[in-house]
Amino acid sequence: MRCLIVGFLLCACLGLPRAAAADAVTVFAAASMTEALSEIADGYTAATGQSLRLSFAGSSALARQIEQGAPADIFVSANAAWMDHLEARGHVVPGSRFDLTSNGLVLIAHGATAPETEIQITPTLDLSGLLAGGRLAMALTEAVPAGIYGRAALAHLGRWDEVAGQVAETDNVRAALMLVASGAAPLGIVYHSDAMAEPRVRILGVFPEDSHPPITYPVALMDGGDAPAARAFLSYLQASPAAAILAAHGFRAPGG
Repeated sequence: MRCLIVGFLLCACLGLPRAAAADAVTVFAAASMTEALSEIADGYTAATGQSLRLSFAGSSALARQIEQGAPADIFVSANAAWMDHLEARGHVVPGSRFDLTSNGLVLIAHGATAPETEIQITPTLDLSGLLAGGRLAMALTEAVPAGIYGRAALAHLGRWDEVAGQVAETDNVRAALMLVASGAAPLGIVYHSDAMAEPRVRILGVFPEDSHPPITYPVALMDGGDAPAARAFLSYLQASPAAAILAAHGFRAPGG
């Protein structure tokens, strides 16, 4: 009974509908959002009864699926470019888009072999020396936001040409994270939130914010997803409980 009362009060405070038997709202989201958005969704479902169907992958893959007709109600991208891509093609409900959160970019190592002290990531960084003949795990550097940001950062620092031949590219940032976590790659470039989600890796250093474009996560309703249940969850993503969960998982306020 206490859980029911708590859920009812939360719905009342947030103005959310109680939807015990509603159709599931389908959310496509960048792989880096997996733990945070799953926790947000669990709390929302517990409070409202509204079921959510979450699908996580690289933003590029998800955007292409939506473009090809995949039934997504809401899309959370890890960069503005893929949301712009969909918006230009009429897939975004006008007026529904906003920046949900932001992130940082870090260099990680497998915990068992990581140096004891954090390094400063500057143009003088001997990244090739740190790799010691191993591979640098990154998401696809020409398609997936984390890879695009990582390549931009390395190019800005004058290190891309040095290590380009040693990069192991993956379909999404979580796959790059797993290469390092498993010890298959000595180093990787991932989001700060990814590194926090995996205890088997250590952060070696943080890329300067001016070395790459701002890492923002726009979210919007997709065409065909402009239903009250989808709009209600989109509104909840802007509420303080969702913001607190995002912060706990290493994300930052939009523009932060």
